[in-house]
Amino acid sequence: MELTIKEYPFGERPEVTRPNRDFLKHLGESGIRKLVDDHYELLRESKFNPLFPQDKAEFEAAKLRSSDFFIQALGGPEYYNQNRGAPMLVKRHANFKITREARQVWMQCYQKLLPELKIPEDLIVSYWNYLDVFSSWMVNSED
Repeated sequence: MELTIKEYPFGERPEVTRPNRDFLKHLGESGIRKLVDDHYELLRESKFNPLFPQDKAEFEAAKLRSSDFFIQALGGPEYYNQNRGAPMLVKRHANFKITREARQVWMQCYQKLLPELKIPEDLIVSYWNYLDVFSSWMVNSED
C-alpha cells in the first residue's frame, strides 16, 4: 500500500472528498480515538511539539476534539458540532504557524500508523486521501 504525501501550491484549496464511512464501521469510535491518540503521541515527540498544548489536561482535550471531529467526518455522531460548533478548522488553526514541513510531519505520523490497522486496504487509502487533501488546507505559512 502506497501512502504518498502530495504537495500542493501554498494557498491552494483542493476539493476535499469525504473518506469511506466504512472506516468508522471497521474501527468503531474507540478505534478512531485510539488512532488519534497514537497520532498525537507521535506528534508530541516531533519537533512540532510546541504547536500542541503542553499541559497534560489541555493535550488530552485536544485529542478528544480531534477524535470528535474525525468521528463526525466519518459519518458518526456530531460530537464536534455539539461541543465546539461548526468545524471552522482553517480559522481555528490561524493562530498557529503551520508550514508545509509541519504538515509533512503530521502526515508522516499517519503514514506510520495507518498500515498497522487491521482493516481493508481500500478503507485506509480512502482515509489517507482525505487526510492528504484536508491537511493541505491547514498550511498557513510559507516558511
